[in-house]
Amino acid sequence: MQQYLKLFDFTQKVNYRTEILSGLTVAIALVPEAVAFALIAGLSPLTGLYAAFMMGLITSIFGGRPGMISGATGAVAVVIVALAADYGVEYVFACVVLAGLIQAAAGILKLGKLMRLVPLPVVYGFVNGLAIIIFTSQLVQFQDASGNWLTGEALYKMLGLVLLTMLIIYTLPKVTKAFPASLAAILVIFGIVVFFGIDTNTVGDIASIEGGFPPFHIPDVPFSWETLKIIAPYSAIVAAVGLIESLLTLELIDEITETRGRTNKEAAAQGLANVLSGFFSGMGGCAMIGQSMINISNGARARLSGIIAAIVLLLFVMFGAPLIERLPMAALTGLMIMVSIGTFEWVSFRIINKYPKSDILVGILVAVVTVFLHNLALAVLVGVIIAALVFAWDSAKRIRARKHIDETGMKHYEIYGPLFFASVKMFNEKFDVLNDPEEITIDFRESRIADMSAVEAVNKITERYHKVNKKVYLTNLSSSSHKLLLRADEMINVNVVE
Repeated sequence: MQQYLKLFDFTQKVNYRTEILSGLTVAIALVPEAVAFALIAGLSPLTGLYAAFMMGLITSIFGGRPGMISGATGAVAVVIVALAADYGVEYVFACVVLAGLIQAAAGILKLGKLMRLVPLPVVYGFVNGLAIIIFTSQLVQFQDASGNWLTGEALYKMLGLVLLTMLIIYTLPKVTKAFPASLAAILVIFGIVVFFGIDTNTVGDIASIEGGFPPFHIPDVPFSWETLKIIAPYSAIVAAVGLIESLLTLELIDEITETRGRTNKEAAAQGLANVLSGFFSGMGGCAMIGQSMINISNGARARLSGIIAAIVLLLFVMFGAPLIERLPMAALTGLMIMVSIGTFEWVSFRIINKYPKSDILVGILVAVVTVFLHNLALAVLVGVIIAALVFAWDSAKRIRARKHIDETGMKHYEIYGPLFFASVKMFNEKFDVLNDPEEITIDFRESRIADMSAVEAVNKITERYHKVNKKVYLTNLSSSSHKLLLRADEMINVNVVE
């Protein structure tokens, strides 16, 4: 029983008032985003809302990061838009189910720990890129139906309502934290618009959100190899993008709350949520950094807020659509702009002259790819690869060899730094085979043989000495280096003399 309680975090101290009010705020903020992302993917608004409900509910109950909010996201929408256009919504549902199975497998296989390989500059670039996307995505609210920028009275009304929303969110926490500032701002703006009869865009102007409980059905696609070949590439990308965005959001919330989430558990929960989303007419999704930041900034720290948000969202769809569709988009726009400001890592500007230039370049590059390509998986992958190459280059330059000849006439090479593929060339340049004495020692006390390139380099240098009838002694090998040489000896005849 105690293990069961621990699993769901019901034993932790929960501020029920904060959790419930924050969940209500998040539910309101989820509506326009879910609808917009469904439309981006060329799907019905309800597919986005159903996905937001299912993703939010399942990950809040089973996920590894209490307080984090999941739902339908733009990252997934831009991946499946082509599939929806070419094959229809049923193939999207099948794609989401397969993506969920891939994510669940990643969680079960404990691949979440691979997030340790993502360096801080990549995280900064990812977060800053998303903050910029959140901000720029709100600019459409300052355009009319034809895509032209608002002017005159329409512009002034929109700006005034947005700025008032931002002002309330900024100042109310300085007065009291008894009520979520974001929810207060939404209610105040709604009251002003209704009381004064202000003509401004509302949620209903995007699309109707009225519907019933998510219908269960198995995706209506042929269960064949051809179908698998169609959906598999999309599923793999959806799974990768979803995991990357979710686990990086998890790390961001860990940093803010000074707590630690469980990456593998979150990956498995994301997978389960996507599987159920596909079976319950949803477009799938992942963690939402904007809504998660709203929730965390409201003080929510437990699972209850996410559960409340998902349930209230469904109630909106089933019973509250007429009311929610009257909410002014200006209030939600101001809220999301404040989220983008709070999400952006402003410390990035202060460290430009303090961190290595390569790290700054990686962070900028990841942000640029995130903003302009909207491909989070590619952005993070590019950042990790460049950071790894820079690290390899820097490590390669650290290899050194201290040389001396002892009283017996034996020459000693004391190697410092890791020996791996990038440092092999510099390692070979340290030796003077023809002019060295009859016996030499290569001391690896301060070094390590890391890969097959290093093994081959050791093999080649010993061969060069043996060809001129000189003896080589390899000393102070670490256990891992010694085992690597012994295993490789069966294939490439490593000349090890100890």
